[in-house]
Amino acid sequence: MSWPSLVWTLVSHARLAARLLREPGVPLLTKVLPVLAALYVILPVLGQLDDLSVLLVAIRAFLKLSPAGAVGFHRTAMAQGRKYGPMPVVGEVIDAKFRREEDVD
Repeated sequence: MSWPSLVWTLVSHARLAARLLREPGVPLLTKVLPVLAALYVILPVLGQLDDLSVLLVAIRAFLKLSPAGAVGFHRTAMAQGRKYGPMPVVGEVIDAKFRREEDVD
């Protein structure tokens, strides 16, 4: 992978990851991955060339572990130039029957 291609991929994935980090539907444990990778880059250990690779691998893993619906929603939003907004919540219905104590025999 060439440097320009690597940088473009990193920037594109990082933008998507930044949106997904704010998405309530992405599990907290999944959100730890890019944060740890960013800390790795900020606190250099091995060298700068491998830092970009580690960051790219971590962000790709984060994108793969994030819910596919959230990734697709935010990819589309980015392609359309929309600002961040969480995905609309759908399908969260609790089916229950209401009854009062005095109605129970």
